[in-house]
Amino acid sequence: MLGERPDQKGLWEADHLYLDLVGKDTFYGLLASLRGQLFRDADFAELYCPDNGRVSVPPSLLATALLLQTHDKVSDAEAKARADFDIRWKVALGIEIEDRPFAKSTLQVFRAQLILHDKVRGVFEQSLRLARERGYLKGKGGMRVAMDTTYILGRGAVKDTYNLLADGIVKLMRALAAVEGVPMRRWAETHGYKRYVGSSVKGEAAIDWSNRRARRRLLGQIVADADRLLELARQAQDGLDADSVERQAIVDAAELLSQLLLQDVKRSTDGDGDGGVSLKEGVSKDRMVSVHDPQMRHGHKSKRKRFDGHKAAVVVDTDSQLITAVNVLPGNAADNLGALELVEQSEASADVPVVEAMGDTAYGDGGTRQAFAHAGRRLVARVPGRPNRKCFPKDDFVIDLLAVSCTCPAGQITRTIVPAGKRTDGTGTVHRLQAFRFDGAVCQGCLLRSRCFAAKGRKGRQVLIHPQEGLLQEARTLQQSADYDQYRQRRVVAEHRLARLEQLGIRQARYFGRVKTKFQLYLAATVANLTLLANQTGVVGNPGNNPDGVVTTAEIGGNLGVDHHLLPTWTLVWLRSPTLVLLLSPTRAFRPAF
Repeated sequence: MLGERPDQKGLWEADHLYLDLVGKDTFYGLLASLRGQLFRDADFAELYCPDNGRVSVPPSLLATALLLQTHDKVSDAEAKARADFDIRWKVALGIEIEDRPFAKSTLQVFRAQLILHDKVRGVFEQSLRLARERGYLKGKGGMRVAMDTTYILGRGAVKDTYNLLADGIVKLMRALAAVEGVPMRRWAETHGYKRYVGSSVKGEAAIDWSNRRARRRLLGQIVADADRLLELARQAQDGLDADSVERQAIVDAAELLSQLLLQDVKRSTDGDGDGGVSLKEGVSKDRMVSVHDPQMRHGHKSKRKRFDGHKAAVVVDTDSQLITAVNVLPGNAADNLGALELVEQSEASADVPVVEAMGDTAYGDGGTRQAFAHAGRRLVARVPGRPNRKCFPKDDFVIDLLAVSCTCPAGQITRTIVPAGKRTDGTGTVHRLQAFRFDGAVCQGCLLRSRCFAAKGRKGRQVLIHPQEGLLQEARTLQQSADYDQYRQRRVVAEHRLARLEQLGIRQARYFGRVKTKFQLYLAATVANLTLLANQTGVVGNPGNNPDGVVTTAEIGGNLGVDHHLLPTWTLVWLRSPTLVLLLSPTRAFRPAF
């Protein structure tokens, strides 16, 4: 059942006694000043049974603890210890010094509930709501946002094909052993899979790794074991209910092992003691790199910078520098995947319209521009440049779509349009391409022919017409103008916010899977927004909204739960420090000189 914190703050709570000691301008002081404003227990009511059960730890306190954990980058056990013994955490949580507010399992269950019910986005949106209320996120004229991505290293262990297949075999063995109700090690020994319960199949294999035939023989043995195990899994499924948990575990593990075999192993019929199997050359599309986190992928931010994991995508308001939307993409996904949806999410979360979106060249392709144009949104992104070549690039030709003409560097004009094949864009849409063609006879006699194209024969030069040629021309015109500098400066804000998120630990995933990693990203974005808001607006203040050091008998009476008119004429109060005693009048408010 939902546990709620009273609106009345206690006289002996840490934020009342030790806020000045911890510091009002710290993150802990910020959370103390926002107690009752940032999170309300009623916001989490749907996570609890409404009419029975033991009263829970107030969810507003647990949500604050998750922000503290993200800010300090500590484990669940350390978060529990700090809530018990760290005065900074006690001030932020608004609890008394002697309180032990929650168990480690309580924090873990609350986190699981937030993930399961997709409530963490609501936690993130509270930071934006607070920014609107404080006047920092202004709705006049709408937001101009910048988009960018960075990589997140996955939590799962990345292994080579031999050990990756072995991990898949172990996972399926564990599911089969659970059905029979025996330990996995015993099941493996009974069915001839003892070699897979050691530390590393590849490490324990006594072979000469410089011998290609020996490597293929070992791979053939592992693949044969996997095939036999998949057959055992198919037989085990027949005796289980279609909706049973045990059957689903076997199906999931079998599909995972089958995917590993399909992506890395090449089969043939001309094997020589190796079962006709070998490693595939190159990297399969959408290759799974870890059994422990099947959603991890090979990714790259540049030709040299490669990683295994996911991508964090963010949208930032370039005026306030607040993060307004986040998402976690597959590691091998294009940076512009879901860009339009993320901008729309930004608008919904901030409750402020987006009038302009900016991105780097990763967002400058024609498909992304077309999607924004169809949605009635303005996108500013640099058109990807063309590599330097010996021949004239397309940019050296003047294409006039209104006049349906193309002018070459030599001044020749053509209006002849011919089919130029098909192309599939990033969304899967197939476009029929067209191109301007110059007369072959004219090109043959041109003095610039050797610099224009290297094709032999009597054909003239062709210039492809992009499916979004008009949008690309408009973008090139903007990026060559003096007005483009302001967009370049604004877009840098997104890189600064990504650097802040990296400081808060998003470079390394704390959890397995993209859903839980997105939870981590949301919390980091919330902390980044709150600290920025505090630094820029001085949002931290004295709890209770009283001026610093001013205490009235009305406040004292409220803390003691009595009418302040019933207090004696002079009242001794233990205020803010166990060693400070003040003598207060029932009719005056004193500002102590200390």
